[in-house]
Amino acid sequence: MSAEAPAPAPVAELARLRASIDNIDAAIVYMLAERFKATKAVGELKAANAMPPADKSREAQQIERLRQLARAAELDPDFAEKFLNFIVTEVIRHHEKLQGRA
Repeated sequence: MSAEAPAPAPVAELARLRASIDNIDAAIVYMLAERFKATKAVGELKAANAMPPADKSREAQQIERLRQLARAAELDPDFAEKFLNFIVTEVIRHHEKLQGRA
């Protein structure tokens, strides 16, 4: 005989897992909002000083940094890079808008 507790009912376990996912999704949204507040400030600074909206060198550094973080977190680095590229594209669009280019 085993002294282990029985596994939770599948429906209850599914609800618990989904609640965890919902919490993580909320955290992601709030973190993205904070990130975009910071990049908006960067865009305003660039616009006020006639700096280009994109910085390819910085982007390359960020991609490599994120790929390393993804590997350490056991996340697919290709996925992490695609995710960052999506965000950077949106940030550049915002910066171009601030400069009247969009």
